[in-house]
Amino acid sequence: MKKIYLAIVSALSIAISLSSCHKTDLKVNTELTPDVFPQTPAQFQSVTGAVYIALRSDYAGSYFFSQSHTTDETVLATYGSDWLDGNRYRELHQHTWTKDNSGISGLWYYLTNMIGVTNQTISVFDTAPAGSAKTASVAELKTLRAFAYYMMMDSFGNVPLDTLYGAKELQPTAPRAKVFSFVESELKNAIPYLKSTVNATTYGLVTKYFAYSILAKMYLNAAVYTGTPRYDDCIAACDQIISSGNYSIEPMSTYLQMFYPTNGPGQKEFVFAIPYDASVSPGNLIFARYNLNRNLGIRYAYSGSTAGGFTNPVMNQSSGNGLINNRPSGPSMTTAEFYSNFNDPNDVRNKQWLTGQQYWQDGSPILVATTKGGYDQFFKGSADEAKQAYVYPLVLTPLTFTPRAGTTSNYDLGFDEIAWNTGYRNNKFLADYTNPLNRNQNNDFPVFRYSDILLMKAEAILRGGAATLGSTALSLVNQIRANRTTSAALTSINLDGIYAERARELAYEGWRRNDMIRFGKFEGTWGLGKTNADTYRRIFPIPTSGLTTNTKLVQNPGY
Repeated sequence: MKKIYLAIVSALSIAISLSSCHKTDLKVNTELTPDVFPQTPAQFQSVTGAVYIALRSDYAGSYFFSQSHTTDETVLATYGSDWLDGNRYRELHQHTWTKDNSGISGLWYYLTNMIGVTNQTISVFDTAPAGSAKTASVAELKTLRAFAYYMMMDSFGNVPLDTLYGAKELQPTAPRAKVFSFVESELKNAIPYLKSTVNATTYGLVTKYFAYSILAKMYLNAAVYTGTPRYDDCIAACDQIISSGNYSIEPMSTYLQMFYPTNGPGQKEFVFAIPYDASVSPGNLIFARYNLNRNLGIRYAYSGSTAGGFTNPVMNQSSGNGLINNRPSGPSMTTAEFYSNFNDPNDVRNKQWLTGQQYWQDGSPILVATTKGGYDQFFKGSADEAKQAYVYPLVLTPLTFTPRAGTTSNYDLGFDEIAWNTGYRNNKFLADYTNPLNRNQNNDFPVFRYSDILLMKAEAILRGGAATLGSTALSLVNQIRANRTTSAALTSINLDGIYAERARELAYEGWRRNDMIRFGKFEGTWGLGKTNADTYRRIFPIPTSGLTTNTKLVQNPGY
């Protein structure tokens, strides 16, 4: 299933070319004319592949960054001038972004491009023969477009509704509530024609349950989007997934493997996942580059790293039996505030984090070679002493809110080994030990997991929705925890408990911003100088590029 996107490109090129403008007197040299192609389910599926490629392209990039790096979950610090990148990451973390932030511009392009590709692909089907295959494929495409519009509505609020490929008239900004209604209608109309089969043949593809998951997420956040709560509707959408019997919670023994490079159709919790393939360029999922400490390349078989003939090589040494430490960049970490949710020593979810002293597989401590000045740029000894060799055990220290003395700002950790080893790192999407050639990873990325469905239903019940199917908010949460920790089951649950459980369960899966806004936590204080409490930042500004392209758009308030 990692090759899901490879077979569609040639057929896609043919289909798109058939829909393009051409001279009417040109001789047709192919039998794949618009009146006969696409026609079979396989042909329709090959054409819809363009939209899946667009979805995959930047979901784990600009979309993830916008949903995680604006929260307490993730911070990408600077090391002197390293990783400054025009302050794009600092602005996201400290909530000081403007309409010119390159990350927000990338998010806008990603989503509008996905919508545009979907509109174009639907237009390819206009002249295709009518039939069940066409009806199902159009429903599939409209579901994917609805998801793109959901992400736009969630991120930007008021956005243009543009559903016709080739239309010359620019669309004005539509109110968020109108976009909500559009997405809801599109999904409800599509569901009767979507696949209900859940197996290897539908893995990574749209099913009814993907559509119900989007609806559940919309309804849970309806009070934020429209001002009107829809908690019973959220529960009803969740129940469609629960009652299907297609999904279950992974046990403790396989929880971590759910995110490994070898994950795929066998995962019991994946309602919808995006398959990533390291052999496809660009692969577009490179979490290890950001999250793995740069001294752990060999330990976790980061792309191109090898221990050579050493059993326990000292990191940073430059010679000896082919020793290579192909360093991940390692600038991304979590905050003390987010990590505080991982307070149960018996919880398997703690193992997704790299914290404290680091060890080789045989239990011996990892050692790093440098100089005294390289270890600490503010070393107090003489210049000669600073050049002396220094070997230290690798220990990852927690991030603190207090700036390091001597650095240039509260966002600069310094440019030495102390700085690079600051921060607890998330290793949930394990570095791809199967790919020695590049930074791309084979880890498929879950968009909706069954545990999220259960947590959404539990939260909706606590917020006033009616319990169904014999479940309570407490029983739903304990159903998850029974497969995550050996600690005793909870005896009570409230909204704060749901918030903490979502942090533990869904860390680094792209839902933290959504959660923080719904729980009223987005204006809090955390990490490296995040104190800004502007409520208008719950939605992003329309970037300059979007305003320039479409003069009918109206900028969001506050920007």
